[in-house]
Amino acid sequence: MRSEVITVQTGARPTVRDITAEAERFVSGQGDGLLHVFVPHATAGLAIIETGSGSDDDLLAALDDLLPTDDRWRHRHGSPGHGRDHVLPAFVPPYATLPVVDGRLALGTWQSVCLVDPNGDNPTRTVRFSFLPG
Repeated sequence: MRSEVITVQTGARPTVRDITAEAERFVSGQGDGLLHVFVPHATAGLAIIETGSGSDDDLLAALDDLLPTDDRWRHRHGSPGHGRDHVLPAFVPPYATLPVVDGRLALGTWQSVCLVDPNGDNPTRTVRFSFLPG
């Protein structure tokens, strides 16, 4: 298995960051197999969604509706409402496994691999790519 960790700057606001290009570079020339993507953070996740058409903003809005940033959370360190960020991985998992065919991600036409980070307290994230050849 081949593995690599990249660093992603997500900034000080909730964001959906497309990391498809980084994933494609990692699997380029690798043949057939599986790409496993993992975010080793308690307050971030991965989503396979369309980007650039508003879906990324819609996802953040849906997360705000589902997990509001108010004082209901028992986990209270960090910025107000930060406890909800610790619940996020139950809804947006910190991992995804994708097929790789002939060294290319086998994504649908409009699909992108996205890091979902609602936690503005931590503007730098790491992502581990692991390739398992077929």
